[in-house]
Amino acid sequence: MKKRSKESIYMLWSGAIVFCVILAIFALIFSSCAKQESEESVVENQLLEIEHDNTPETAEPNGTAEAVSVRLAETEDAGRDYLDRLVFLGDSTTYGIGYYYEQGYTELCPSSQVWTPASGTLTLSQYNIATIVYPETGEELTITEAVTQAEPEYLYITLGVNGVSFMDEEWFKRDYSALVESIRAASPDTKIVLNSIYPVAASYAHQDEISNEKIRAANGWIEQVATDTGCRFLYSYEAVVDESGNLPEERQNGDGIHLNGEAFTEVMYYIRTHADI
Repeated sequence: MKKRSKESIYMLWSGAIVFCVILAIFALIFSSCAKQESEESVVENQLLEIEHDNTPETAEPNGTAEAVSVRLAETEDAGRDYLDRLVFLGDSTTYGIGYYYEQGYTELCPSSQVWTPASGTLTLSQYNIATIVYPETGEELTITEAVTQAEPEYLYITLGVNGVSFMDEEWFKRDYSALVESIRAASPDTKIVLNSIYPVAASYAHQDEISNEKIRAANGWIEQVATDTGCRFLYSYEAVVDESGNLPEERQNGDGIHLNGEAFTEVMYYIRTHADI
């Protein structure tokens, strides 16, 4: 009997030892898995934080975050007072603003707010040597000379339609950026708005040199220049383009490339309702 009792006790102790060993093994396995999951969770959270920090965004007043855009969005009508604060710099496609104002289109702006060359042609590639007729005195000044004298509150630039016929993307953007920087150096407080190039009509005779396909590409380059230089971009192209992607025939002045008074009136309203305020 004593022998059987000792054997029973021995078996109980052996079983208890084995059970404890098994529990210890399970405890080690569980602890290792939990630690691995915890470390993976930490790494995952760190990656999420890095991804969040590298996402370009801007805080909006309502607490949401949206991608930064330099394109002027639709606003309430800023009215005549806003137009009176603007100076328009450009080529022959800008000249009509003052010309048609004198012809009775008083929704436009007078020639005193329009800077264009005496020749009517202002090619982007000659931005640093080209001159404009300075309305205050009638003398011909370079763009930077005019900006230095006037220090306009707003300068709306419409350039590039001649350049699309021979300038590639790199050349176009390089010269446009240099123009913007020269203006900013001459008048740091001037707010610069880069306006899109207007479409041409289907009847325009020189589509091989200046086409709406080239113009649409160049408008993308201009918007990129605005992004790179910290300016605003006005997509007035959409104010005067028809469903076919052309300037409507009733909105051109007869040569297929220049706007008429009605078209400029539409552009002015677009500016008022896409104001930089």
